Parts: sequence; C-alpha cells; structure tokens
Amino acid sequence: MSEPIRIISIEPLWISVLGKKDAIVRGENFTKASYITVVLSGISGCGQDDIPVSKVLNDTHARLALPPGHKEGKSVCIKASGGKCSPPITVYYISKPSCTKIEPAITWASGGRNITLFGRNFNVTDSVIISDDQRANVPVSGCPGSTSTCSFQSPRLSLTKDSKIVNVSLTVENVLIPCIKLQYHPDPVFIDYQLHTEMDPDLELKLYKKNDILNISQNEIKVNLSYTNGTGLETIMFTVQNITRTSDRSTILCKAKRKDASKIELSSVKVHVILGDLIQEVEKKSLHKYMYVLILLPILLLSVIVVAIVVTRYKSKQLTRKLSQQIELLEYEIRKKIRGEFAELQMDQLDVVDSFGTVPFLDYKHFALRTFFPESAGFDSIFIEDMHADVPPSRNQRQKDERHTMLHALICNKNFLVVLIHTLEKQKTFSLKDRCLFASFLTIALQSKLVYLTHILEALTRDLMEQSSNIQPKLMLRRTESVVEKLLTNWMSVCLSGFLRETVGEPFYKLVTALNQRINKGPVDVITCKALYTLNEDWLLWQVTEFKPVALNVFFEKIPENESADACLNIQVNVLDCDTIGQAKEKILQAFLKKNGSLCGLQLSETGLELESGTQQKELLDVDGSSVILEDGITKLNTIGHYEIADGATIKVFKKKTNSTSDVEYSSDYCHLILPDSEEPHKGKQKFEVKEMYLTKLLSTKVAIHSVVENLFKSIWSLPNNKAPIAIKYFFDFLDAQAENKKITDPDVVHIWKTNSLPLRFWVHILKNPQFVFDIKKTPHIDGCLSVIAQAFMDAFSLAEQQLGKEAPTNKLLYAKDIPLYKEEVKAYYKAIKDLPLLTSEVEEFLTQESKKHENEFNEEVALTEIYKYIANYYDEILNKLERERGLEDAQKDLLRVKALFDEKKKCKWM
Repeated sequence: MSEPIRIISIEPLWISVLGKKDAIVRGENFTKASYITVVLSGISGCGQDDIPVSKVLNDTHARLALPPGHKEGKSVCIKASGGKCSPPITVYYISKPSCTKIEPAITWASGGRNITLFGRNFNVTDSVIISDDQRANVPVSGCPGSTSTCSFQSPRLSLTKDSKIVNVSLTVENVLIPCIKLQYHPDPVFIDYQLHTEMDPDLELKLYKKNDILNISQNEIKVNLSYTNGTGLETIMFTVQNITRTSDRSTILCKAKRKDASKIELSSVKVHVILGDLIQEVEKKSLHKYMYVLILLPILLLSVIVVAIVVTRYKSKQLTRKLSQQIELLEYEIRKKIRGEFAELQMDQLDVVDSFGTVPFLDYKHFALRTFFPESAGFDSIFIEDMHADVPPSRNQRQKDERHTMLHALICNKNFLVVLIHTLEKQKTFSLKDRCLFASFLTIALQSKLVYLTHILEALTRDLMEQSSNIQPKLMLRRTESVVEKLLTNWMSVCLSGFLRETVGEPFYKLVTALNQRINKGPVDVITCKALYTLNEDWLLWQVTEFKPVALNVFFEKIPENESADACLNIQVNVLDCDTIGQAKEKILQAFLKKNGSLCGLQLSETGLELESGTQQKELLDVDGSSVILEDGITKLNTIGHYEIADGATIKVFKKKTNSTSDVEYSSDYCHLILPDSEEPHKGKQKFEVKEMYLTKLLSTKVAIHSVVENLFKSIWSLPNNKAPIAIKYFFDFLDAQAENKKITDPDVVHIWKTNSLPLRFWVHILKNPQFVFDIKKTPHIDGCLSVIAQAFMDAFSLAEQQLGKEAPTNKLLYAKDIPLYKEEVKAYYKAIKDLPLLTSEVEEFLTQESKKHENEFNEEVALTEIYKYIANYYDEILNKLERERGLEDAQKDLLRVKALFDEKKKCKWM
C-alpha cells in the first residue's frame, strides 16, 4: 500500500484577495500519487474549492494557482485520487497593499538612493514600479517579508527640467496599484575641496557643495581619496563626520587615518564622492585660470579711471565755464537791480503833497457811529432816521414818550447808573461785546448831557483804578474789558471830533492819498493786491516782472446826461504795461476826477475802454478770447502789454449798456502778476528773484511818504498856540490827580495811563481806519500799510527800549531810527500838557457847547430802548442790588414804574 500524501506548508502563506497564480505546496509523497487536488475551504463555511495541482515538481514540491477570494483565513488540505484529505493548514487572504508615506520623498537624477515606503500588506506585493511621462514602467524591486515597509533604490532618470515628479506603484498578480509620488532633482554639485595633511595622524577633508533641497545625510555619502606615491596608486576611504549648511553652500567634513607617514603630493590627489549610483570627481578650484584676470583687472581699472578723470575734467571745465557765465550774468542782474534800487531811493520824489483835492470828511453822525460801532453793522440807519416821521399819531403817543422820558431820567441818576453798570458787569453772560454796545448806547442816550456823562466816566474810572491798583496798575485801560474803557473811547471821539477835523484831518487824508499814489506807482497784482511799493513786507510784490510806463491819450465819449457839463473830455493818463484793463480804467477815472473835480456821473462798472487804431476799434477787456490759459487751466488776465498798446495810443472811454465781468473780484481760477506755483519755473524762462532784494522798496516807500507821516504825527502831539485840546488836558489832569491821591510816585505808571487812554484807545483806531473819518473805501493793502504806521506811532509812546536784531520784523526795523526822536517829542508833549495851567470852568463850558452842537443828532429813543433790553434781561439781579443799597429807594420805585410802562406798551403793541 502506497504512503498517503500530506501537506506541510504553502508558500506564500499570505496572499491578496486577488489570489496567487504561482503558489508552491510543500509536502510528502507527491510523485507516488495520481490526480492530486488541493481542497480550499473558507473558515466561514461558504463552500469549498477543489484546485488541481498544475505541476508536481518533485516528491515534496508541487505548483498550483490559488483563486481570488474574500479577505479571510482559508483551510487548505491535499488529497490524491480516491484518497482522504490530509490534515489542513491555513492560508490568509488579505487586502491589497497601500502606501501612506515615502522617505525620503526626493532623490537625485543618477538614482541609487535608498527609498522606503510605509503602509500595509507589502508582503503580498510582487514588485515596485517607477513610471514617468517619458519611459515605460520600470520595476525596481520586490518587498519580501515586511508588511509595513518596503525599501528600494531609486532608478536613474534623465531630467529635461529642473525637477520631475514620478509615480511609485505596486504590482500584485499583474495588477498595478498606485502608491505615492517621488520627486527627482538634479544631481548634487560638489564645487571644491580642502585637504588638511598637517593633522598627523589624521587627514581632514572638507568638501563644498552647492545648496540644494536633497537633504542628503552623512550616512549616504561615501568619499575616497586617491593619490600616487613612489610605489603606485593609493586609495584612502574617508568617514563623513558632519554636514553644515550656510547661506550659499554646504560643508561636508570628512576624516580618515593615514596609512603611512609618507607625504601626499597634492597635485596628484583625486577626490571622488559616491552617492548611490552617482560617482562624481570633485575638482579642485585652480587659481591659474584666474591669474590673467587678476593681472588684467588692475590695468583695465586703471585705464577706466584715467578715462573717467579725463572725461570728468572736461565736463567739469565745461560746467564750470557755463556756471561762471550764469553767475556773472546773475551778478550783473543783481548789481543792476541794487544800483537801480539805490538810485530810486536817492532820487525818487512824491508829487502828492499839493494835489490831493478836497478832503471828503464824513459828517459828525457817521463819524460817531463808525467809532461807536466799529464791528457792528446796521446801527447807522436806526440811529439816524427820524422814527417819528411816518408814524401816525395814536392814543398811546403820550405814554410812549413817558416811558422813554422816565428811563432817561432814571439813568440820569448817577448812583443808579453806576450800580446798574457794576451789576451788569458782574453777570457772566454780559459779554465783552455787550459791554461795548451798552457803553455806545449810553453815549448816544446822553449825547445832550456830556457834562453828566463825564461825571459818570470819572466815577467808573476811579472804581476801575481801585480794581487795578491791587494787581498791576500799569495794565489799567489797556484792554476793552469793561464798560468804562469803551465809554472812554467814545468820550474821546465825541470831544476830539472837532480837533480831528480841524487839525489832524488834512495831514491824515494826505497820508492816505500819498499811500494810494505810491502803491499805484508800480505794479499791483489785482488778485492778491500785493504791490511793489508798500510799507508792509506781507504785501510786497517781490515776484515782480519788468515793467514800463505807457502814456495814453484818452478821450471821453459824450454821455447824454452830462452833455451840458463843462468838463475836459481829453486828458493824458500814465499807466503801466503790466496793468490790467480794470486797473487802467481806475487810473483813467482818477485822472478825470483830478482834472475836473468830479466824475460827472461816471462809474467804474458802467464804463468801458476801446483802443482806437485808424478806422478800427477794439474793446479792451480783462478776459476775452485772446486771454492766455496756463497749463493748469488758470486764466491770465489781459494787460496793456497783452494788447501791445504803445506810447501815445488813443483810448476811448464809453458807457457800456450792460455791466461786464471785467470789474468783479476774480477767483483762484485767474492770475495776474503772480503766477501759480506750477508755472513759476515755466520752461526755464523765469528770472532768478529773491524777496530780500526788494526790501529796499519798503524803505523807498517810507522815505517817499516820510514828511507826510511826520506832519501827521506832529499834528497829533503838538500844541497849537500852546493850547491842548480841552478834553485831553482835562483827562490827563484827572489821571495826575488820581495818581497823587493814591500816592503813586512812579512816573511811568501815569505815563502808561495817559498812553492807554489817548493814543491806544483813540488815535490808533483812527490811524488804522481812515474810513471812520473820510468817505473813502479802505483796501486791505492800505490797511496793511497803516498798521505799520500805527505800530510806529504806538512805539513812540512806549517806555520800553527796543532791542532789535537782524532777525527783527521789517515793520519794526523800518522806523527803528525814528522812534527815539519820536519818544522825545512825546515826552515833551506830555510835559507841556502837564505844565499848562489847570482848567476851571472851561471844561464844563466846552462840554455844554458840544452837547448843544450835537443835540438831536441821533434818535435817542432807540438807544434808550436798547439800554432797557439789558435792564430787562437782568432785571431781577438789578432789583436785588438796588434793594441792598442804601439811598436808592426812589430809584427802585422809578425802575418799577419804567418796567410797568414798557410792559404795558408791549401788551398794547398791536392796538
């Protein structure tokens, strides 16, 4: 009887669910049996498979193919024909392999780097396949044994670009399973080495490599060094110690032991680096090929320097020559300008003194109202018009007169009025503006009782001295912070109006006329009002262009309403070629006024100019179709020069049917002499100008009007016929008496009181505001010039010594030499007034005459109504104060009656 067959094992014992086509069964007695089959049954009992053995290899080995199956363990036994199944063994079906990670994920192009895959079920993998876009699949190895890792060496690939990404796949039973990506980069580049042989018995070798992203470890590098000695070729294997990386390269430190003590000839040394399948000889950088560069470089550099020096010197000479020419031209222009300024300063004369015409004084009413209310418009009409003229009589007319009469009688109670003013001043809502307005209303209401008003002024001034003496007496009357300070200004205006008109008015008007003529003598920018001739640096037109005078023959067209007027209609007028048409028109009308004494009904806005040239006429306008428009869209106003009007040209003045826009104030969209910032260096044609070069124009203007200014100052602080104005003498004596009563021995205090009460509170306001005195319009430029003169005027009254340096303001420097002389004249003026005999009855007589002279000048009822408004606003506070004061019981009753009358009038307002 034959021996039974049996199974010992199956290889492989682990297979994938795809099956195994080439499995080996190991057992016994395979050659003695016939028709051998393997029985495969699942552990789950889902039937069995009889698999015939495909080939018996020998008595102990046979080959068969295991079919695909489910993921499970299967029982395997073997039997021959007609025999029983041998004892079984277990075969394990598992899932297909999969990858989770690859290390390293980068390799070099020559290949040979050890790559490890991480995942599961690698033990059923047949092989690892590398595939790219240029080559077919490349099998590299299998994964025997391990289930979680699979190692292989990267194959060599050619790179057409800097990098390439390939696919790593697994094969199981001819099925390709995608695994992961592997990145290829160019081979590492070793650029140099250094061999140190002096470290006996060790040798030290430093390799230098270009930085890359291969992240090569020291275990992957093998280094050998070969050299020749007397016996033949020697090779030394080095061990890599460490790898250090800098910003530009990596250094690989290698060490080895010497084989013998013989000297290594460095010229025969060859260093090889082995990285996987990459074998690279490291070339030693040779200095010989750079020697010629090092030799030629200094020669080339020297040649470049020589050429550069020659070219630079040539260019420098050219630039120096050109710069010298420009500097010489600039020096010539500056010398010419300064010489011209000097000549003008010495030779210039002002021909204004004898031709200023009639002084256009304002009447007393308008003068007083403009000084009383300098910043409050609208009071002129309500105080001047006769409010009773058109009011029909009514049954309450008597009552209306009674309430104003009683209020007037009440404020004529000195004790009541003083208490009223002090009570109002203690109220927080009684502002500085309210104090000034109340003082002005009170002045108008008591215009016919100047003697009483003066007594009130005395009482309030004494009270103010009591307040100021405890702090700083020199500050008294310096500011307008109380009713009495504004009241003093108004009182001076009333009492000095005659002196102002008779003595100071003519010199003052001559000064204003002189300033206007001086300003208009040179260029004036119509947009900014800045002028070449001025006293104020802020108004100096230093961006001045060349200009020349043009003489025009002007004739006036017959105007119907003035045909019978005996006026000279043909005149000659001098204008400047830089004047706008509007400025030329103003000068023509001023010349007409000077010639004929009046404008004969002509108005600036209603007249036009025409240039007569043979039979052709051309209307002249500030802006027309020929106007120049600059790059930034700003329109330049037309001038006399723009129309190329020559000396002796004929200009006709005609009356326009409609007003044009040539006389309006132009906006920032227009310019005249001062060009916009973007246009100043226009195409390099702008001349070099410095503001300080034109400061002499301030001095020339000051010299031209100096005699007029001095005449004005002397008319103010002189004593005609050795007599001072009564108001000034009276008030200065009052201040002297108060200082003596208070035992103030410092003469400076009294001097400051007088200065604060007269020049500061009155004259400065007049000097800065000629429109208070004359029927004229004050321009901003005139205001700037008068401010300089007013500053010099006040400096003359100052006791402080001026410490002026080179950086001092020009308005201070302009009159610096004159101020000491003026101060002496002021001191003499103050002393002369003090030395005059004391006034007795003259003051009361003067005030009585002034009261009668200006009686019924104003509508006093309006002033009384305004005063009552303040009383009504603070009625409770005033009444409480009156109740606490002794001797004012009658005044308290009168106040109650006044309130009742005003309240009754308020109720009957619409009857």
